[in-house]
Amino acid sequence: MTILEGWDSEAWIEGPWIHRSPRRPAVRPRLLAEATLLPWLAPQLPLPVPVPELTDSGVRHLMLPGSPFTDGRTAIGRELGAFLKALHAVDLVEAVARGALDAATADAEKASFLEDCRTQIVPLLPAEARTRALDLLDRVARVRTSLIHCDLGPDHILMTDGRITGIIDWTDAVIGDPALDLCWPLNDAPAAVRAGLLDVYQPTADQVERAADWARLSPWYGVHRGLLLNLPDDVADGLRDVLSRL
Repeated sequence: MTILEGWDSEAWIEGPWIHRSPRRPAVRPRLLAEATLLPWLAPQLPLPVPVPELTDSGVRHLMLPGSPFTDGRTAIGRELGAFLKALHAVDLVEAVARGALDAATADAEKASFLEDCRTQIVPLLPAEARTRALDLLDRVARVRTSLIHCDLGPDHILMTDGRITGIIDWTDAVIGDPALDLCWPLNDAPAAVRAGLLDVYQPTADQVERAADWARLSPWYGVHRGLLLNLPDDVADGLRDVLSRL
């Protein structure tokens, strides 16, 4: 048995199955929701996603093949563009009925995080950066129009022989800003991936700018976690990243 530790859940492999159980009580409802959301969502998407089923301890699903993102070709960006275009077009009412976190609940959770950022992180920044920081926090709170993966990055994109073979880790799926899913492909992925995604997804100029805002916000999560867990080195490193991206 192979044990895999994550921030939200513990996972272990038994034969062809990956089992996952929540590490904190707050995660349990979101993990269990995958067992209703993903079986409904999978047939609507052009790339494979896990199709979980409930177990006594959480959920399990058949293991998808592949290793985390390794290929920066334009074709990969085109695959991601088609995937995100389909994901962001699914019916929102049905998505919530099947387990996606609704916009009002997501807004409340995001508002709590952003308030922590305003009261705990902004005061740690140099005075000359605080206005820009507060403006960023205001901008990222505004849009909730699509079902989004909410944590799309290289660790959650599986690949085999230069093709995407799975998009994993849907615990955070929520009605939110589609630009958040565009954040990594447009700002931190290889240039060829960005070009392929732009060609297929064709985001608006506003979506591209919002994706850049989400990239600017990314290091704030590390600072927030460092403050929560009393990890001063993580806080210091994160603050440097926050400043470099503002």
